[in-house]
Amino acid sequence: MEDLERADQIVVASINELTARRGFGPMASSHPPNFQAFSLRDDAEGLWLAEDDGEIIGFAWSWVCGELWFLAQLFVSPDRQGDGIGNQLLRKAFAHAQMRGASIKALITFAFNNVSQGLYISHGLFPRHPIYMVSVPRDRLALRLAEPRLRLEPLTAKTARFDELARIDVSALSVPREKHHRYLLGDSATGGFTIHAGSACVGYVYISDGHIGPLAVRRPDAMGCAFATALSFAARTNSQTISAFLPGASESVLKAATDHGMRITFPMLLMSSRQFGNWDSYLPRNPGFM
Repeated sequence: MEDLERADQIVVASINELTARRGFGPMASSHPPNFQAFSLRDDAEGLWLAEDDGEIIGFAWSWVCGELWFLAQLFVSPDRQGDGIGNQLLRKAFAHAQMRGASIKALITFAFNNVSQGLYISHGLFPRHPIYMVSVPRDRLALRLAEPRLRLEPLTAKTARFDELARIDVSALSVPREKHHRYLLGDSATGGFTIHAGSACVGYVYISDGHIGPLAVRRPDAMGCAFATALSFAARTNSQTISAFLPGASESVLKAATDHGMRITFPMLLMSSRQFGNWDSYLPRNPGFM
């Protein structure tokens, strides 16, 4: 546990070095490694450190749900990149996938990180589609809102029907994620909601500090309305900026975002060992949670 803070510093330094070098400026800041700590308790085999003379110089973290293995983070200190450390960490991470019997390997990386993409392609993970970080000032969003066509109902650890959430996840992603729902529902800074059309539950969404995601729906044709409903809720909070990660596979959600004045902040890329899930039915929370 005590290594996670230093590992987060490596992640932040690596991201900011990359984004500054590519003209986006520093984008990452340190946050409490709550999800990393949860994952360490859940499955310690998924977290690896690279050390040199007692100093942490790299970090890899992966999690598994069902047949899906997901590489949440793999970063090497900027002054040690090019030393083969990333390859060694990736081999350790892939051993975790094999150990857990995962048949799908996936990750989300920066679309402009050509070095990492080459590394992942050489290990059998191929580009599938873009994922765009989008945002809009809350005041500008409020001017474009229409009456929501769907409604949200609060989702809590006590009221959650995890069997229903599992069916939604299997429909959208091909795998259930009960442990990750329990993590989000235990986070006091995150609000969870089920999404309803009349009496039918058509999906779920989590919203935290103006950020929307994950959001999943049973059918792709509900995604645009579900996202617009989440935007309406987020606009009523105190957050100054509303944001989300939008898969390029979902035309309806991209149109809803542009109709509401959202703009692309930076591009990312989903890579995987094979196609999985329906990415016109799911919005990731962030590149580590997916």
